[in-house]
Amino acid sequence: MKIERTKNAYRNILFGGILKVYQILLPFVMRTAMIRFMGMRYLGLSGLFTSILQVLNLAELGVGSAMVFSMYRPIAEDDSDTICALMKLYRTYYRLIGLAIGAVGLLLTPVIPHLIRGEVPSELNLYILYFLNLGTTVISYWLFAYRNSLLTAHQRDDVLSKVKLLTSTVQYGSQLFVLAVFHDYYLYLIAALLTQIFTNVLTAAASKRHYPSYCPKGELDQNIRSDINRRIRDLFTSKVGSIVINSADTIVISAFLGLEVLAVYQNYYYVITSMTGLVTIVFTACLAGIGNSLIVETKEKNYRDLRKFTFIIAWIAGFGASGFLLLAQPFVRIFFGSESLMEMPAVVFLAAYYYIFEINALLNTYKDAGGIWHKDRWRPMVTAFANLGMNLIMVQFLSIYGIILSTVLSMLCVGMPWILRNLFSTMFTGDKLKGYVKLLLQSTACAAAAAGMSYLCAYRITGNPWKVLILRLLIVLIVPNAVFFLPFRKTEEMKGAEELIGRAVSAVTGKMHGRGGMR
Repeated sequence: MKIERTKNAYRNILFGGILKVYQILLPFVMRTAMIRFMGMRYLGLSGLFTSILQVLNLAELGVGSAMVFSMYRPIAEDDSDTICALMKLYRTYYRLIGLAIGAVGLLLTPVIPHLIRGEVPSELNLYILYFLNLGTTVISYWLFAYRNSLLTAHQRDDVLSKVKLLTSTVQYGSQLFVLAVFHDYYLYLIAALLTQIFTNVLTAAASKRHYPSYCPKGELDQNIRSDINRRIRDLFTSKVGSIVINSADTIVISAFLGLEVLAVYQNYYYVITSMTGLVTIVFTACLAGIGNSLIVETKEKNYRDLRKFTFIIAWIAGFGASGFLLLAQPFVRIFFGSESLMEMPAVVFLAAYYYIFEINALLNTYKDAGGIWHKDRWRPMVTAFANLGMNLIMVQFLSIYGIILSTVLSMLCVGMPWILRNLFSTMFTGDKLKGYVKLLLQSTACAAAAAGMSYLCAYRITGNPWKVLILRLLIVLIVPNAVFFLPFRKTEEMKGAEELIGRAVSAVTGKMHGRGGMR
């Protein structure tokens, strides 16, 4: 089966973008409502449970990524028997994962109170809250989760986005009602649990509708099964690294600085994750297409695509970092209050974190699409534990700023050089690395210049926070884009970006006029 990579990518980006905007705005409303109706400690508690459950998700071991990758070739070859056998194996693995998460979660129960510095609201039973969160996670694996792989491997994440739009509306609507009317945190979590059940069932139904001929049956050849198990083992270290980096900061802040400091930090981190989430839509939409391209296209063609995507992502990330640097403080002051403000050094570190995160995300997308997890198996874990070690040391004398800085340093000094070496020694030719690093340095210099020049233009704007926000937004719309456009306007990367954007516009407008987009 030949996947229509361009059409599917644009379709995924369109609906993924709608979903992401929706998931940015509504959780923002929920955070505001949580602060207003329940208080900052409840908000910090919610963030802590999310991070703990991310750690428990280590049991997933990267099964999802390995299974989706294993489907690329049988889909391209219309090998239905292998796809069905893969689904059966996937179902078995996810049932075991759900059991493992439930069992380990129960064993960790006595540790939970020690991860919180200070008092928990007296009306709450910490263990009941934990079990409700744990139950939501376990159910997400037990109920038809294996069918998601079909949609992702066929590059139909737009279907998942449509389902999530509906179920998110149900979840956030019911949770907002519970907070406003009952002020009950238990009902708030029960609503999340019930919505997870609804999401899994609806996604399975959508998958069955689009691919009715596929069902979990048959047995895989032992060599294929061994190859999948090897990929899962290789992905485990990547999973550990990702979860430690994403969760360590939150848990260390809660344990050393308390729930209220955690809530203040997460107001800023919420903005960062909203920004990264928007760009993740692009990565998710293109992952299956990149995987297909790596199989059927030449190394030279894939290298040119990598340069094109790098330029686009660096521009987006530079623009986003400049925007965060200028707009984060007035935004937090308006919506969360002056008491929730952090000092400017933290904002600078978070802006740097955002830029580095996006570049790393692009490199990791190529790593996942190419399936080079064995080659890359130690990098994520080493990076993550370098981050954790610096967290535990730097929180002692730099407080919250040391935690953010340690994440930036671990990604920049350990993670990025290592993944570059792995990519170019495996998927591209080694002699291309020097030219690619030059492009990265040029793009990063432009991003730093864009952020610096934007800040110089905007830092004297003070007074009413709405006025500050609007005037600084105008600066962000002009300065970073000009700084990127002028030096790159005649390069091959700019020409490739213009062509890609033109094709995207044509595909979207063609779909809107009933022509079904690009063919």
